[in-house]
Amino acid sequence: QVQLVESGGGLVQAGGSLTLSCAASGSILSVDLMAWYRQAPGKQRELVAGITRAGATTYAHSVKGRFLISRDNAKRMVHLRMNSLKAEDTAVYYCKGDGLNWGQGTQVTVSS
Repeated sequence: QVQLVESGGGLVQAGGSLTLSCAASGSILSVDLMAWYRQAPGKQRELVAGITRAGATTYAHSVKGRFLISRDNAKRMVHLRMNSLKAEDTAVYYCKGDGLNWGQGTQVTVSS
C-alpha cells in the first residue's frame, strides 16, 4: 500500500505563503485523483484542491485564485502552493489519493 507523507506546514502571518508537499512511497501513476483536504478545529474535513492524472484541477471556492495544486508523477510528489493566506486557512492539511490511506497531516497556522 502506498503511504503518503505531508510536509511544509508551519506558522505564517496573514498574507504570507507556504508550499505543502506530499511524498508518496510508491507510484501514483495509476491514481486518478490526488487531493489536499483540510480540517480546522471543530469542523469537518473539507476538500481544498484536487488534480487528476490528466492535470485537471479543482479548487474549493474559498481558495480559488490563491492556492495552486500540482503533481509530479515521476517524483511521486503532490504540492500545494498557498498564497495570500488568511486566518481561516488555519487547519491540519492532509494529502489523499484515490484508494490510498490518509497521510498524517501537516499543521498550517496563519496568524492575523
